[in-house]
Amino acid sequence: MSTVVCLSALEQAVAKANTQYIENRIYDEIEVGNHAKLTRTLKPQDIELFAVMSGDVNPAHVDADYAKNNMFHDIIAHGMWGGALISAVLNTQLPLKFMAPISLGDTITVRVKVIEK
Repeated sequence: MSTVVCLSALEQAVAKANTQYIENRIYDEIEVGNHAKLTRTLKPQDIELFAVMSGDVNPAHVDADYAKNNMFHDIIAHGMWGGALISAVLNTQLPLKFMAPISLGDTITVRVKVIEK
């Protein structure tokens, strides 16, 4: 008897992430000159997951027909996908100091102001 298990793209990503070993450093262990890097290859699933998670469904990221006619002539990653990688390397290898956590149910307001053009 065999069992068929169908995992969503998100479940597959979580399962893969849970099998990768992450070694965190605490603030006191960081010294001037330390460096860290994280290498990832962008895959279609990354764009799909990021679009769902962020709500950014700009056609430049998710619509191949639209993207053929944009200035890049192909689907491109969300800029903040790169930002998320920066966050990942900082939080796992060179940790930031956060003042408070963001918990389930918290409402976050992000406000920006143009100060120069």
